[in-house]
Amino acid sequence: MEGKSRLGNFVEKAKPYICMISLQFGYAGMNIITKVSLNRGMSHYVLVVYRHAIATVVIAPFALILERNIRPKITLSIFMQIFVLGLLGPVIDQNFYYAGLKFTSPTFSCAMSNMLPAMTFVMAVLCRMEILDMKKIRCQAKVLGTAVTVAGAMLMTLYKGEVVEMFWSRYVHPKTYEATTTTTADADKDWVKGSILLIIATFAWASFFILQNVTMRRYAAPYSLTCLVVFMGTLQSTVVTLVMEHKPNVWAIGFDMNLLAAAYAGIVTSSIAYYVQGLVMHKSGPVFVTAFSPLMMIIVAIMGSFILAEKIYLGGIIGAILIVMGLYSVLWGKYKESKEAEEEAIIEAVKDVKNQMKMGGHEDLEANDIEMQKNKELAMAPKLAFNASVPTPPMLAVETRKP
Repeated sequence: MEGKSRLGNFVEKAKPYICMISLQFGYAGMNIITKVSLNRGMSHYVLVVYRHAIATVVIAPFALILERNIRPKITLSIFMQIFVLGLLGPVIDQNFYYAGLKFTSPTFSCAMSNMLPAMTFVMAVLCRMEILDMKKIRCQAKVLGTAVTVAGAMLMTLYKGEVVEMFWSRYVHPKTYEATTTTTADADKDWVKGSILLIIATFAWASFFILQNVTMRRYAAPYSLTCLVVFMGTLQSTVVTLVMEHKPNVWAIGFDMNLLAAAYAGIVTSSIAYYVQGLVMHKSGPVFVTAFSPLMMIIVAIMGSFILAEKIYLGGIIGAILIVMGLYSVLWGKYKESKEAEEEAIIEAVKDVKNQMKMGGHEDLEANDIEMQKNKELAMAPKLAFNASVPTPPMLAVETRKP
């Protein structure tokens, strides 16, 4: 029995890690499949429309069933915020991200996506949602991490360097290997253009999170909000596509890679990933979730070199290392900040208890003791299965980049 108990505890503790690693493989597959589809000529404007249309269909039942009694009324102000959220996320971010992916590579795009926490932090400071106290180490860590992240992004944009040979490249793609070692890159200007597009996409996504934080306070129905945003994004993306793409045949889609890319993005990364990410965040917090972001970059680099014969440059590797270092510095600062907030909450609770004692509130104090004892007994009881946890709403991952 003791062995089974230990095994059960180990599995319970390992679930968040397994889920997050699986999620990174899911995101990595999204980047590879999308890159193949774009290389075969699919319009990224059309891909965005199909992706969010599928996501709307998948998320809508959850919103209708789970939040039918708690969904607030939509005022004009909330509608305008949803309209802007749809414009920032599904339209601007996704179109610029896919365009940048087309001009660069999946590994490069994943590395640039790790700028999101630092960029969100800068925008939060400018909007006075974050208070900087440079006397505290956590604030210094966030500022330093932001600077290092920006430096890494600039290095990746402006410097490519030599092609770094993977030991399997000569055998998996021999023709491509010979071509890349004997010729110089002809698409440097496209690489810079792609880098700029990816930075704009990250900026739009950070802006999305800032506005979402405001909207969630007034519209406390996360699944419904998610559904409305992706639906609004579908409508807006359709208008953008009609303006940018004048040929009717761009909308044609069959049982091919284009359909797979749209369905994969809509179902896996815009629906299942939201749910899994929410479960893990509810159990382990947002810092734990975002800490796995660099793993996707490594997975994509390996998969890209095998499947796409992707070229990896020295500048990209150095820049990616700097970005990851900056990412963890920012996340460490956020972690320390959350710990300080918890400690302050405990201190305030202790002060309240002392005040009750001074005022003679013995009955209330006794009730508090009984409640604390019950909570302690519940905490010592066996925990429910991980899948039974109430998921954090899908679009609350403020520090996680959705490809």
